[in-house]
Amino acid sequence: MSNSVTINALYTDNKDRLQFEWVAGREGGLHTVSVAAGSNSTIGSIGHMNFIHPFQIQLVGPVECKYLQDLGDAERASALERLFFPELSLIIVASGLESKDYAFLPALFSLADAKQIALLRSPRASPHIVDVLRLYLGRRLAESTTMHGVFLDVLELGVLITGASAIGKSELALELLARGHGLIADDIVELYRVTPDMVEGRCPEVLKDFLEVRGIGILNIRTIFGETAVRPRKSLKLIVQLEDHSNEKWTQLDRLAMNATYQDVLEVPIRKISIPVAAGRNLAVLVETAVRNFVLNLRGIDSTREFIERQHALIEAGG
Repeated sequence: MSNSVTINALYTDNKDRLQFEWVAGREGGLHTVSVAAGSNSTIGSIGHMNFIHPFQIQLVGPVECKYLQDLGDAERASALERLFFPELSLIIVASGLESKDYAFLPALFSLADAKQIALLRSPRASPHIVDVLRLYLGRRLAESTTMHGVFLDVLELGVLITGASAIGKSELALELLARGHGLIADDIVELYRVTPDMVEGRCPEVLKDFLEVRGIGILNIRTIFGETAVRPRKSLKLIVQLEDHSNEKWTQLDRLAMNATYQDVLEVPIRKISIPVAAGRNLAVLVETAVRNFVLNLRGIDSTREFIERQHALIEAGG
């Protein structure tokens, strides 16, 4: 099983940024670039022309063109045939090279049409194209899952608020938005493992900008709070689980919370805290404080341990 993206989608998503021109192989738009599920790598997906370890997307720039131009006619024809190996999905001619620059390019364009392989041209240099498309493919082909909750940007950190239905997740999100934080997704959060140790959260297209609040209905957050109240994506750093305060487990709560709790998301451990919900508790302030405390923990500052060490020092001094 693999994740994949079609050449049509790749072209559309990067057309403006890379100034793509579709030169040949129009029938190749349904070919796909894929990566094995769980590999979290696009190595082998895109690179400069290589006959030994070919890429699904082969780039042909000035260096590659000069190499092909310097070959004899028979060798060049053979090399062009080898370029179209069975797994090839796309050829990109970089640096805006045209037929007048290298005499063999028309033959390359004709082969792309004959073999129904998309051939794009970009005025950008090939290293720039590789960098842009590797990042793009890393996001599009990442291992993914979904979770139920509200995903927010709180103090520049991605925070996923989870909990039972009707416990107040959306109301808490609305209060945080009113305090200047940002919404990424409500109800369904799409999570992608974009690097071995980073999970990125995004919103399904159909739900973008919307937040459902019981009693009010569906709200367009971008319209109500403005453009800055909505974010396209954020790395997941903290999970806040809202819990019913009447639950018996809270009667035996570890108030010092010495041991941090984590939840695995796509095999990446994400810090998790639980906050009991009860009348009179300002959950928005509690979430903001939890985020600030988490940032301090990342910097090696642990208030709980500092308190315990101070207490031990006083006991030893008194003894």
